[in-house]
Amino acid sequence: MVKLYDMKKNVLIFCISLLCNLNIAAQQNNDFIAPQLTDKESCSMILLPDPQTYIKFDYNQPLFDLMMAWIVRNIEPLNIGLVLCTGDLVEQNNLLTPDGINGNQPSKSQWEAVSSAFGKLDGKVPYILATGNHDYGIRAAENRMTFYDKYFPVNKNWLNQKLLRDAGTDCNNMPSLTNAIYEYITPQGKKFLIMVLEFAPRDETLEWAKSIVDNEKYAAHAVILLTHSYLSADNKHIEKEGYLLSGPNYGAAIWEKLVKPSKNICMVLAGHIGKPDDPREHLAFREDKNAAGKTVYQMVFNAQALGGGWHGNGGDGWLRILEFMPDGRTVKVKTFSPLFAASPTTQQYSWRTADYDEFVFVLE
Repeated sequence: MVKLYDMKKNVLIFCISLLCNLNIAAQQNNDFIAPQLTDKESCSMILLPDPQTYIKFDYNQPLFDLMMAWIVRNIEPLNIGLVLCTGDLVEQNNLLTPDGINGNQPSKSQWEAVSSAFGKLDGKVPYILATGNHDYGIRAAENRMTFYDKYFPVNKNWLNQKLLRDAGTDCNNMPSLTNAIYEYITPQGKKFLIMVLEFAPRDETLEWAKSIVDNEKYAAHAVILLTHSYLSADNKHIEKEGYLLSGPNYGAAIWEKLVKPSKNICMVLAGHIGKPDDPREHLAFREDKNAAGKTVYQMVFNAQALGGGWHGNGGDGWLRILEFMPDGRTVKVKTFSPLFAASPTTQQYSWRTADYDEFVFVLE
């Protein structure tokens, strides 16, 4: 009986000590401020970087699931109207034998995992996902074959289907959501078209996209272009890459053939770039005037080699919150990690506040 009593006493002391330590940690971080709108009438979009490193390792996937859970929990507080993702949803599109170094799962398991993760948003908030080089071919865009439409069909999320206005075609001339147009209207009535284009889009894809933005019925819409490869970390349009695709167009060509001639493309969002454990090398931003003399804000956001490099934890949970103010023009950008925010001991790391991570721009 004495030993049992001592054991219970020790357990009680341990629990009290643990609670005290947690309380101290919480007190140490009582200045933590969870994400919130700066104006209760605002709405927001969430921008997710390339998920591939979360997905290629089964032990990293819970971190991406955590990000999805955070989005669901914040749909109402942040008035989230849309979730966008920059592509490279998987590490390899059609690899049967992972080497355990650059992924420990075959491609089928990767596609199932990323589809399941976004499935947490189904019926709750619409999401639009670009395709990246790793989503094509075998390992990385040896050809234009992709399993995207199989794992993200048009009826997967009825909220996506509700916003869908048009779809282009793939390399086999079949309708595909790798090239698609969605209409999103803010609570204040601001009309946006979200145009998602395949990795390194073909000329025929750019021609189709141009026919959409030039259509008179969309003349009053602000167009956001979502694609994968666009800017380098030195804020220059990417001119050329070494992929084996036929007829690819990278950032410079996309700008010259589609974005610059348009009158209503106001934003371009992309991912793709990175350098191990260097946040700045995952980012880019530039402003240029289009044919109508209006400023086009072009932003790259990625995080895949943070948290341990190309084979690390996937990106430390970083995402971006784009708050669209009630005036329909002002956009506030903030960079946040639900992963770091999950514990009082790491909450002080959950915001990145450098001038390239937190800024404001005004649509014209």
